[in-house]
Amino acid sequence: MSSSAAAGVSRGWAVHRSLTLLRVFLLASAVILVSGAIMLGSMLTAALRSQALDDASSSLTQYVDGVLRPELVHRDRIHVSPHLPLQIKQQLRRQPDIVSVKVWRPDGVLVWTNLAPRRIGHKFSLDGELGETIAENTTHASISKLDQAENAAEQQAVDHRRVFEVYAPVESKDGTHAIGAYEIYAKPQHTEAFIASRKRLIWFAILAVFLTLYGALALLVRNASSTLRRQASTLQARSRELMDSYRRLEESSLEAIESLNATVDAKDPYTAGHSARVQRIALAVAEELGITAQCLDAVRFGGLFHDIGKIAVPDSILTKPGRLDAEEFVVVQRHPADGAEIVSHFSRLNEAVPLIRHHHERWDGKGYPDRLAGEQIPLEACVVGLADAWDAMTTDRPYRAALTLEQAAAEVRDCNGTQFAPNVVDAFFAAFRRRPALFEPDEHYDIAATA
Repeated sequence: MSSSAAAGVSRGWAVHRSLTLLRVFLLASAVILVSGAIMLGSMLTAALRSQALDDASSSLTQYVDGVLRPELVHRDRIHVSPHLPLQIKQQLRRQPDIVSVKVWRPDGVLVWTNLAPRRIGHKFSLDGELGETIAENTTHASISKLDQAENAAEQQAVDHRRVFEVYAPVESKDGTHAIGAYEIYAKPQHTEAFIASRKRLIWFAILAVFLTLYGALALLVRNASSTLRRQASTLQARSRELMDSYRRLEESSLEAIESLNATVDAKDPYTAGHSARVQRIALAVAEELGITAQCLDAVRFGGLFHDIGKIAVPDSILTKPGRLDAEEFVVVQRHPADGAEIVSHFSRLNEAVPLIRHHHERWDGKGYPDRLAGEQIPLEACVVGLADAWDAMTTDRPYRAALTLEQAAAEVRDCNGTQFAPNVVDAFFAAFRRRPALFEPDEHYDIAATA
């Protein structure tokens, strides 16, 4: 996969991941909003119910206390009164929700009741909410079922035995303590209807608010997703434009370096076409070794540009008709490193840089520029090095005539394991036997034979 394709896949994955995160965020927000709505609704309805019961119990207590206190309480004491005036009961009936009223003393004596008056004057155990009301001087209110034995009369007077039950203290004049308690049973329908209607209103309001919030959030996420897709499309279009520009720049750069390499070949008439021959031989050997397509690409460029560093070598040294002296050879020995430095500035040729730098290394470690040995030398550099040496042996040079193919082959065998890598030598001769025309000098090279 090319770098541009890989970058496109990476960008596409990043956009998909961002969109997925937005969807997850929206789903998580929905869960949070629903949870929050349920919690808030539950808290508000619980508060509503408590407040409604408090208000209803306060209203009932005030009414009952206004009717009964003048008749039952004298000097902060509650007196047993079995026979209250008839109008007292009539006044209580004016509050249609009231079913039963009991008045208690702190010692558990039932002072008065409007139902089953035979219980008046009897002493009962003050437990539960009734006992807490007297002891703590607090009111307790609830809607529940009647299940106590002493409430038989009240059970007969209430449908389905459900009542609004209120325990309220009969307070002293200074309000500091309870001198008794009212036990009031009322019909719960009005209070329950009020609570139910307000509950519906609360849940409707909460639902409307949270749906509005979620709708706004979903709209924001949708806009963000659209913006992200639009920006991603714009970025991809710009990236394609940049990649096209970069590709054209690479092509121009490659043409420039090919021209520079042609200049090196042209400086020495004896080595004209040398780079192209090294390239084709190196590729044949590399294919025999079965190296990867990416490495073959490196061999292609490494073979073609292996001597580009000679652009810095003076013509007097390159075209000298005799052997080089020590100082001149030192200058020539710099060309692999110089060539690698030149090529390293072109990203398209990065893979070829080690081949250019190390194609003059030897298997025994006596090469240059880094005196690498054995497996330290990149395999592809060994391939280019052998191809370079073969072409040097089989073409005329100022200081000697070209060797025959048989002589050059013998030289390669002699240098196996010293100058050349053994596995590369084996691949070289395998390729030589398979396609011998590739290894002949240009004047003998037949293109048709290699097609």
